[in-house]
Amino acid sequence: MVHLLLGGDLPRAPSPSRPHRESCRRDERRGQSQDEPERARVRLGRGRRRETVAWTARLCFVNEARLEDAGSGLAPVTEGWFVVNVRDAEWFSSETRGAACWFANEYGESPIEFAQFGINVTVLEPGQSSVYHAEANQEDFLVLAGECRLLVEGEERLLRAWDFFHSPPWTEHAFVGAGDELCVILMVGAHVSPEVRYPVSDLAARYGASVEKETSDPEEVYATAERFRRQRPSYWSRLPWG
Repeated sequence: MVHLLLGGDLPRAPSPSRPHRESCRRDERRGQSQDEPERARVRLGRGRRRETVAWTARLCFVNEARLEDAGSGLAPVTEGWFVVNVRDAEWFSSETRGAACWFANEYGESPIEFAQFGINVTVLEPGQSSVYHAEANQEDFLVLAGECRLLVEGEERLLRAWDFFHSPPWTEHAFVGAGDELCVILMVGAHVSPEVRYPVSDLAARYGASVEKETSDPEEVYATAERFRRQRPSYWSRLPWG
């Protein structure tokens, strides 16, 4: 479902000759958009039964998004499809919360967000952690390099490169960088509901990953947290694509 591209050219600007997605032509005979499924009856001959045939005519196009660099890599500034290498994409980093490439452009002047699911590449140094939480959305994680401690439902698991963690809705979890190397994690999560819960966890507290008082308010949790900065991390050259 997810392809991480680690090689290739920079994306091209959208072609002005391509029609915009919204300019869909309609079938005047039937009065409906031709990019929607339609069923037609076909007579196969005298004495033979009619069969229903499903077909789809697609006359709409999705434009290529325009990518721009705001200081730490390329991010979309218009809606549409795009291709970008992780080494060329926009990155955010912090001293305590790791670094991340979100591919979307949530913090742009005109935010571009992915409607159905979020995807990012997160890097944790040893000891850095996310916040222990549970949310209404399914999430999935694949460790690409290094090691991390997975704190899940009060248990602790050591994950290494190519270990996969499936997190159904409302699974309590957090990650803590482990070992001596950088830990790189591919993270994917559905955008079904904004509901989230931050429970108190003695296990997570041992790694500085637990709230002191349970809450469902992200703003409360991150009010005193270090803000991510729009810049590549200092250890960029040590990353797999650096």
